[in-house]
Amino acid sequence: MDKKDRIVITGIGLTAPNGNSVEEFRYNLLKGVANIQRIEMRYMGRVLAGVCSYDELRYQKRKEVRNGTRAGSIGVYCANEAIRNSGVNWEVFDKSRVGIYIGITEHGNVETENEVFNISQFDYDVKYWSHHHNPRTVANNPAGEISINLGVTGPHYTIGAACAAGNAGIIQAVQMLRLGEIDFALAGGVSESCRTFGIFASFRSQGALAEHEDPNKACRPFDEDRNGIVVSEGGCIYVIERLEDALKRRASIIGEVVGYCINSDATDAVLPNPQRQRECIGLALKKAQITAGDVDIVSTHATATHMGDRQECDAIRAIFGSSSKTYVNNTKSFIGHTMGAAGALELAGNLASFEDRYVHATINVDKLDLACNLDNLVLNRAHKVDKVDCILNNSFGMLGINSVLIVRKYN
Repeated sequence: MDKKDRIVITGIGLTAPNGNSVEEFRYNLLKGVANIQRIEMRYMGRVLAGVCSYDELRYQKRKEVRNGTRAGSIGVYCANEAIRNSGVNWEVFDKSRVGIYIGITEHGNVETENEVFNISQFDYDVKYWSHHHNPRTVANNPAGEISINLGVTGPHYTIGAACAAGNAGIIQAVQMLRLGEIDFALAGGVSESCRTFGIFASFRSQGALAEHEDPNKACRPFDEDRNGIVVSEGGCIYVIERLEDALKRRASIIGEVVGYCINSDATDAVLPNPQRQRECIGLALKKAQITAGDVDIVSTHATATHMGDRQECDAIRAIFGSSSKTYVNNTKSFIGHTMGAAGALELAGNLASFEDRYVHATINVDKLDLACNLDNLVLNRAHKVDKVDCILNNSFGMLGINSVLIVRKYN
């Protein structure tokens, strides 16, 4: 493949419930450190959630944080951290050649719920409705807030792809770079989901909202006694560029994006379709021109629902069942489900494996569901392996959208 078509990751910025940098996040994944807490949710009382504790004022003023959105604030933090991590000389970079592609699950619910509640205290008098509401709730908001903060005049937009959105943001960046539309991308996913009661209420009415006396054991993918999703916030944004450009500026290359696929189940709004998931994985492998046996780590989407975990395991088993050196793990067990940020954050949690050769575990598995029993499923303790050259990242979402991303160690 020509260097102009080879696309690499050269920077990562993130915030997760258990870490506000790549190094802290990775350290806690290897040490088995989760961070889920109980928060007060309007109309519902105490619920379990993954909450981030990054420095909101590192890259924004108080007024900007107050007038903007939580998703935008997370995005601004992650984007600035990614640029700093990449080592690019941002001050002299041509901002018209930068693209911003941010995956989201949903956006605007938090702001609308808050405004409706606020005016309810004033007999629904709309003069108390914030004039910041419209820019807060337009779908391009998180990417737009990043654009304004960084002075980026190239294209910016968000990609609504449910819980497959983190991967989708990265895939969009790869495509735009290959088309020559941009020279530098900030891409990934963000989520403010734990700020809206609607998501919690919906999962509870569905019987899919996790509960456990110990918050840090609430998210239990693959465990027989799992009882649902832990809703979390978070963000992860990557610097992505052409290999030839990265080499010219002598960038440190974290990994190379070699394959991807997005497809649709077209069968149900909620229930996953393992056949379509299997096809998505297979097509990503085909684009990468590799076989299942070339993949060292499969990072699973598994959200700790009974049907969802089992269906994904069926798809993985069908593709990787004869691959004895492909290891499988899950990151949500540490941080809950960060929705639109999930795919991007979960990939970030595994990329360090290229260098340290550890596969982080899936924690909280006390009794493995036999329907989720996969060969080389790494449980409860990180596992050292001989090599990690290739990572496949699953990320699936409601309304049957599936995304798979394959990143290879650069050499």
